[in-house]
Amino acid sequence: MTRIAVEDHQQPAGVSGPTEYAQDEVFLARQPLLDRDGMLYGFELKAHHTIIPTPNPAAFTDPEAAAAATKAAVAARAAIAKQVIWTAAQPDVRAALAGHIACLDASREMLFDETLRLLPAERFILELPPHLVADDALVNRVIELHARRYRFVLDEVTQPGETFAKLLPYVDAVKIDLRRTQPELLPKLSKVLKAAGKILIGYGIENQTDYQALHDLGFDRFQGYFFANPQSQGLRRASAPRHALLHLLQLLASDPTVAQLEAELKLNPVLVMHLMRLANSSGLGVGHKVTTLREAINATGTNRIARWTQLLLYADGRKVSLEDDPLLQLAATRARFMELAVERLPEAGRDEADAAFLTGVFSFVDAVFGGSLESTLDMLKLTKPIRAAILHREGTLGVLLLAIEALERGAWEEIEVASQQLAPLTPGDIARIGLAAAAWAGVADRSAEAAGLERIEDCSEE
Repeated sequence: MTRIAVEDHQQPAGVSGPTEYAQDEVFLARQPLLDRDGMLYGFELKAHHTIIPTPNPAAFTDPEAAAAATKAAVAARAAIAKQVIWTAAQPDVRAALAGHIACLDASREMLFDETLRLLPAERFILELPPHLVADDALVNRVIELHARRYRFVLDEVTQPGETFAKLLPYVDAVKIDLRRTQPELLPKLSKVLKAAGKILIGYGIENQTDYQALHDLGFDRFQGYFFANPQSQGLRRASAPRHALLHLLQLLASDPTVAQLEAELKLNPVLVMHLMRLANSSGLGVGHKVTTLREAINATGTNRIARWTQLLLYADGRKVSLEDDPLLQLAATRARFMELAVERLPEAGRDEADAAFLTGVFSFVDAVFGGSLESTLDMLKLTKPIRAAILHREGTLGVLLLAIEALERGAWEEIEVASQQLAPLTPGDIARIGLAAAAWAGVADRSAEAAGLERIEDCSEE
């Protein structure tokens, strides 16, 4: 923890409020934005940091003390703004974005801080919150940054207001908070904003019905986890025979011989093509081209084949790249987070890491199969701790699952609660592991497992 204070100022006599503020490290989480085709467009980066309130003059016994406290608060907010920008510019955040656009809430202090140049205009979109005071200085600064090719989004709009009117000419997009906007206002807002050439972003979309309603109104981007809901199956086309994948997973769980595995794979030519690509990927370091199925099985290993098959359950069949598939990205990130996080806990070994990965990857498998999550887990024959974690959030695996779910929403208070049960993991550790997991999931050649996650149709058409 660092301290933020105004330099060269001692605490004046008569102060009954602080002139120094404690500030925790800035943490970032990411939340996906999808395009009209249901594919990843980018991520909103959700920052967690200390909120510095404006001092109340009535809390002080003399004007000098009030002025010092106000100055300290201004300095603290400026320091936090600089820290948010610096954190967003770090390589681990860039890796977690996997080549996608990032949207970042911009405070007034951030907009005026020249550290902003660390954020490339072609990669970062600045979101303007509704509480911004759109005075002449701020409007002129937005115009100046716009000339530098920065793009802006009016954030969390529920109805037009003064800030909305003043900043609308200079923004590329408007994000409408579905949860707090009157439904009858949506058609009018969408019509006016589309006529003005603005990109429309829907925020807080958690089910297929809301997604479809906004899609029909012409919205361009969609934020929320509706795509991981069983009701959202209509958005996706199955990439491979999923019951064949389930059967393969069941066989893999029984510690099969190479001959048994070879016989099962031969029933699914598309899976054979994937496995051959996986076996010949640079990550395995075989040293020569693998030409037979038996060689591919031996080179890849059953553990890697199992992980590859688990993630293939989520693959979309519409010829999209791995890094653009939101459901697969979510499953891979969750699974990798669980694995990395459990390895940081006392007395965790390889078995615990494998169980954690399975818990993450199957935690919303009903989004693929529909129906009862419990019945799908029955087919997978998972162990009791894994089932208890997924169905009831019980045990250490259940708490880790709560932690990654909270991180996905940027629910920092819930992350704090979960971390208390996951010592020595801190909220900062959870955030950093989340970024590392996202980077692993988002780069196709990051690992041999990921290298095998290629488009099913492309394989079958070769």
